[in-house]
Amino acid sequence: MDLMLATSKAGHDKKQVYVVVNEDENYFYLANGTTKLMSKPKKKKKIHLQLIKNIPSNVFEDINDVETLDDVKIKRILKSYNRRNEDV
Repeated sequence: MDLMLATSKAGHDKKQVYVVVNEDENYFYLANGTTKLMSKPKKKKKIHLQLIKNIPSNVFEDINDVETLDDVKIKRILKSYNRRNEDV
């Protein structure tokens, strides 16, 4: 599975950006490195998420696969993505 980012469309976490760490038929498993960790990701239905398609290459600069992720790297990815969106 490739690394993906997703924005929540529904629920108390609406507009929150997450890294997708796993998926099954109906659910994505999400982490943000702070409140939702890799060891206990958030389970959210696919219909309640919007996948982010246009991710700048520098966001995933030194991370190639989900297996190499940890909470610190997830925080860096999201911080880089959010900083990039603030500039736009």
